[in-house]
Amino acid sequence: MSKNKYLFPLILVTSLFFLWAFLHNINPILIPHLKKACQLTDTQSSFIDSAVYLGYFLIAIPAGLFVHKYSYKKGIILGLILYALGALLFIPAAGAQSYAFFLVALFIMASGATFLETVANPYITVLGDKETSAQRLNFAQSFNGVGAFVAPIVGGQVILSGIEHTPAEMKGMSPAALASYLQSEADTVKIPYLIIGAAVIILILLFVFSHIPDVKEDDSAIDSHHAPGTDFSAAVLKHKHLAWAVVAQFFYVGAQVGVGSFFIRYSKFVAGMAEKEAAFLWGSIAMVGFMVGRFAGTFFMKFIDPAKLLTIYAGIAILLLAVGLTAHGNVALYSVMAVPFFMSIMFPTIFALGIKGLGEETKIASSFLVMSIIGGGIAPLFMGLISDKTGSIQMAYIVPLICFVIILYYGVKGHKVVKA
Repeated sequence: MSKNKYLFPLILVTSLFFLWAFLHNINPILIPHLKKACQLTDTQSSFIDSAVYLGYFLIAIPAGLFVHKYSYKKGIILGLILYALGALLFIPAAGAQSYAFFLVALFIMASGATFLETVANPYITVLGDKETSAQRLNFAQSFNGVGAFVAPIVGGQVILSGIEHTPAEMKGMSPAALASYLQSEADTVKIPYLIIGAAVIILILLFVFSHIPDVKEDDSAIDSHHAPGTDFSAAVLKHKHLAWAVVAQFFYVGAQVGVGSFFIRYSKFVAGMAEKEAAFLWGSIAMVGFMVGRFAGTFFMKFIDPAKLLTIYAGIAILLLAVGLTAHGNVALYSVMAVPFFMSIMFPTIFALGIKGLGEETKIASSFLVMSIIGGGIAPLFMGLISDKTGSIQMAYIVPLICFVIILYYGVKGHKVVKA
C-alpha cells in the first residue's frame, strides 16, 4: 500500500522530465529557424541558448527558496504556469516577428523549467525507499532521454519549412514578397507552441486537483550546527559531497552540450560527412543511445553501486574521446557517437549522490545543482576558442575529455559523504 500511494504522483512528476528535455533539445531547430525568420547573424542566433541557460542560472536559487518556504506541489504548479506562459508567448512573438520577444518567451519557459527541475529531481528521490532513490531518479530521467530524442525530430518536421532562399534570391524579391516569406517562416512556430501551452495547462489542472504528498525529508543527517530552515544559503555547500557534485554537474553539462553542439562540424572534419547525414546520425544513433543508456543504467544499478557505475562510465567516455581526438574517419566518428550512451546516467546519478543525507537542506542543494547547468553555456565557448586557434574542431574535444576527468574524480572520491 505504501508503494501504491506514491504511484500516481510518481507518474505525474515523471511526466515533467519530458518538458525540460523538449526545451533544451528544440534549440538546434529554433536556432536556424529564427535565424532565417528574423534575419539574424550567427552570433545573434546563439542568444537562444543564452536565454535558456541564463534562465536556469538566475532562477534556480529563487526556485529553491520558494519550494523550501511553500511545498513541492506549489513549486511544480508555478513552474508549469511559467512554462505554459512562455510557450504561448511564442504566438505573439511570431506575429510581431520580434526576436527580442522570442528570447523573452524562451527565458520565461526556461524559468518554468528551472522550477520543475529544481523540484522534480529531489522529489523523485524522496517518493519511495531511500535505497532505490538513484535508481528511481534514473528511471524518471529516462523520459528526459525520450524528450531529447523526440524534440529535434518532431520540431524539424513541424517547425522547419524546408524553404531556403539564398541571399541573392531574397534580394531579388519585392518588399511585399520578402515580408510575406519571412512572416510565413515565423508563423510555423504558432501551432506547435499553442499545442505545447495547452498540454501544459492540462498538466497544471492535474496537479491542482490531484493529491500530491509533500514528502518531508529526514533531517537526522543534518549536523547540530545547521538546523532546518536556518542559514538557508550557500552555507549548504559546506557539505563536501554536495560542493563536489555542483562542480561535477557543471562539467558534466558542459561536456554534454559541447559533444553534441559541434558534432556536425566534427564529422565534416574527421570523415568529410555532409551536414544532413551527420545530423541524422546524431539523432538516430547518438541520441537514441542516450535514451537507451538511461533505461540500461537504471537496470545496471540493481547490481552495481551508482557511484561505481558513474566512475566506470566516465572512464569509458574519456577513452572514447581520446580515440575521437587522435583517430580519423569512421573510427573517430563512431567513438564520439558512442559517448552519449555513457553520459546518460551522469546527471541524475551526480544529482542523487550530491543530495544524499541532506534532509531539509535538499531543496536548496537542488537549486545549486540546477544552477550548475550554466556549464553548458561555458564549455562550448572554450571549444570554439580552441577550434579557432588551432584550425581543428577535433582538437576542441579535449574540453569534454577534461570534463569527464572531473566526473571520474567525483565517482571515485568526491561523492563520499564526510561526517561533520
